[in-house]
Amino acid sequence: QVSLVESGGGSVQAGGSLRLSCAASVDITTLRCIGWFRQAPGKEREGVVGIDGDGRPNYADSVKGRFTISRDVAKNTLYLQMNSLKTEDTSMYYCATPAVWAPGCPPSTIATSPDFGYSGQGTQVTVSS
Repeated sequence: QVSLVESGGGSVQAGGSLRLSCAASVDITTLRCIGWFRQAPGKEREGVVGIDGDGRPNYADSVKGRFTISRDVAKNTLYLQMNSLKTEDTSMYYCATPAVWAPGCPPSTIATSPDFGYSGQGTQVTVSS
C-alpha cells in the first residue's frame, strides 16, 4: 500500500509559477515509476510527467520546458515546479505511481494509476488570465 499526499496548489495569474509537493509513505527510490497527472472537469486524465527509479524524467509535450519534476529521496517527497503557467494548465493535479510498468515511465502510464496503481487526493491549480 502506498499513500501519496499532495500539497502546494493554488491560484496564480498566467505566466506565474507554483510548486507542488507529494509526500509518499514509502521509499520513493523503490518505485520504478512515479509522477503527476491532471484532470479538469469534463476532460480526460492527462499524464504530465513521470520519473523512473533512476531519476530520469519523461514529460508530456504540453509541459516540456515549463515544468520540472524533482525528488528529495531523504524526505520521500516528489516535487513539480511549474513555471510560465497558462490558463489551460488549470486542473486538479494528482501524484501517482502506476502498478503497470512501462519503459521510461511515460506520462501516459502515470495517467493509468487510479485504475492500476496508487494516486493521491489531488491539489487544485487555477491559472487566470
